[in-house]
Amino acid sequence: MEWGLASLFGYAFGSIPFGLILTRLTGAGDLRAIGSGNIGATNVLRTGRKGLAAATLLLDMGKGLAAVLLAWRFWPEAVSLAALGAVLGHCFPVWLRFRGGKGVATLMGISLGLAWPIGLAYAVTWLGVLAVTRISSLGGMSAAVVAPLAALATGHAGLAPVLAVLAVLVLWLHRANIARLRAGTEPRVGSSAAS
Repeated sequence: MEWGLASLFGYAFGSIPFGLILTRLTGAGDLRAIGSGNIGATNVLRTGRKGLAAATLLLDMGKGLAAVLLAWRFWPEAVSLAALGAVLGHCFPVWLRFRGGKGVATLMGISLGLAWPIGLAYAVTWLGVLAVTRISSLGGMSAAVVAPLAALATGHAGLAPVLAVLAVLVLWLHRANIARLRAGTEPRVGSSAAS
């Protein structure tokens, strides 16, 4: 029962499509008809509204963080399932016919909520790779891969399995980006190309 509640709670939090809500409320149009069609902050940036993109990033992180922190409070034995549910909710929201984002910002919030050293490693990797390459997808994928390694390295081995599953999910959702990276055609931040 506890596991089911934690999973459903995480999914419900994660499935709130902040990027779509913000762009509609501000008259920026239907985010799903812009750029890649994803509901995350990178696609919101393609509307030309940096403030909206920043707000989407923070809110997507916040929902992952909130889901995990509340799970620690009410279902501490099932916190990993709440984390998994939150990312699945963001990536496959039932309200949007299971077409959501790619989970990078939500996974950042989850990493912070699970253990701050993991969150720190995630943030440093994401921002560091992004700063060097200016490729959003590469920064996000790198951070996702680092998260389970950071869990193992910082004494949180029990959290590594769920973070490893989420890293695989993030990589799978970025499979088109990976193909473009290999072809040398992946757009950099500031480009209007799809991601």
